[in-house]
Amino acid sequence: MSYNYSMERKIVKIQSLPVDTYSFEQAVDYALSVSGQIVTINPEMIAYAKKDEDFVKILEEAILVTPDGIGVEIGLRILGYKIRRIAGIELAKVLIEKFAAQNKRIALVGAKPEVIAKAVEILKNEFNGINIVYVQDGYYADESAVLESIKEAQPDLVLTALGSPKQEFFNYKLKSILPNSLTIGVGGSFDVWSGMVKRAPVIWQKMGLEWLYRTIKEPKRFKRIFPTLPLFVLSVIKERVFKRGMTDA
Repeated sequence: MSYNYSMERKIVKIQSLPVDTYSFEQAVDYALSVSGQIVTINPEMIAYAKKDEDFVKILEEAILVTPDGIGVEIGLRILGYKIRRIAGIELAKVLIEKFAAQNKRIALVGAKPEVIAKAVEILKNEFNGINIVYVQDGYYADESAVLESIKEAQPDLVLTALGSPKQEFFNYKLKSILPNSLTIGVGGSFDVWSGMVKRAPVIWQKMGLEWLYRTIKEPKRFKRIFPTLPLFVLSVIKERVFKRGMTDA
């Protein structure tokens, strides 16, 4: 049974930023009932928001903000919220499945030309009859032309793999162009779907250590994660202490 959660959206705040409290299944149901921008938030994005008010606006206006990554789940637990992470790559894949089953129009934007081409090929084999109406790699020179082309294609679902925060700013621009569509930034998901990058083994995923597995496989990611992750956890601990102090006062 599917439920419409559009009137029951419950949000908590972490570092003054909104995060939805849905389970994975609820998030899928809710996403299917609305149009707008989905953001799958992680500690790096929260750190970026601290120095960019425009990015904060994107998060505040998003129709759904899911905790993507164990770091956000840990942060929420520190604040007293028992909210499980929702892997953005899994949420996006289920949305593709649901939209494909209804023959709705899907667009993919981002990644290298060979990566997105292979991802499209594999998705077509996986979802019989999937209606992909627009494909654009991430190496374009004229963003305005890309936005206009997407507008002409009129997709119901847009998956953007441009990396954060670029993909979030791109999807924010799509809101006014495609007011009845759903958009979601998917980071490196096309690389995985194309088969060119392998996800961590399931046990690593279940333990919330997929980020560590990827860092081991791609050492260059180390500089991106550290010191962001430990500083994020420290900031949340300070937030918890401050809130406790305000409560006791």
